[in-house]
Amino acid sequence: MEKRELGKSGLMVHPFVFGGNVFGWTADEKTSFGLLDAFVDGGFNFVDTADVYSKWVPGHTGGESETIIGNWLKKSGKREKIILATKVGKPMGEGMTGLSKAYITKAVEDSLKRLQTDYIDLYQSHEDDANTPLEETLATFTDLIKQGKVRAIGASNYNGPRLREALEVSKANGFARYESLQPEYNLYAREDYEHQYESLCRENGLGVITYFSLASGFLTGKYRSEADLNKSKRGAGIKKYLDGRGYKILAALDKVSAEYNSTPAAVALAWLMARPGITGPIASATSVQQLQEIGKAAELKLSAEAIELLTSASSY
Repeated sequence: MEKRELGKSGLMVHPFVFGGNVFGWTADEKTSFGLLDAFVDGGFNFVDTADVYSKWVPGHTGGESETIIGNWLKKSGKREKIILATKVGKPMGEGMTGLSKAYITKAVEDSLKRLQTDYIDLYQSHEDDANTPLEETLATFTDLIKQGKVRAIGASNYNGPRLREALEVSKANGFARYESLQPEYNLYAREDYEHQYESLCRENGLGVITYFSLASGFLTGKYRSEADLNKSKRGAGIKKYLDGRGYKILAALDKVSAEYNSTPAAVALAWLMARPGITGPIASATSVQQLQEIGKAAELKLSAEAIELLTSASSY
């Protein structure tokens, strides 16, 4: 299976990224172990999580996803088979937030402990921290790379000007640079990424791993009307996609998936994989069957005509 370099990091990844937000939330530990085993056995290697997953669940404190991945790594012995990405910066409790040297230095140790590993392949700033100079943040990440605790760094939820500024700060000071961006991007949500980030990432050779790659499940095609919104916990967030443009996108997905004997979800991910500059979409699953279905996206080689049909149907 094809591998792509993440930015200029030297990290070689398959173009389908497993989203670890479900671990400890909609997938318990046993289910999560089965999903991770199936993912690696299916030939994939890139797993993305964050220290804050799944703090939003009542009774959770954050770290649940990392803990499950760490338990799986210890049990399976498959650390060398995966590229492991996590994030820092979102609020984890009193005084535990942001991208200061003091906090990153503590947070990375907490993540390493939960993950039961000596190093993190991709350590990402989960969101910008306007209260901390970029120089301080990037110098701290550079030290972690020198110590062997982190292999590469990435950014998520930075706006275009701040990402550009961060790259300039790294270049001017000889610091490690952000090698990747994690933006929201899918067939429905195109405008922000394409206007604000696409040229910046391509000019600088940054890897791009997209979140909400299936628009919270809308692009699976299982939500066709408001009556379908109670099908999952995420249903309420899908109502905004049920408009003329959304239905046009679903119609194009239906047509292409029929042509390729595939599913709308796999086709939607394959479209992302075919976009210039995209390293791979992040998507999650809560059953092995679901995972295998979306994993087929990596085998789909869409024709220029199919790509154009999807691109045109989703134009904004």
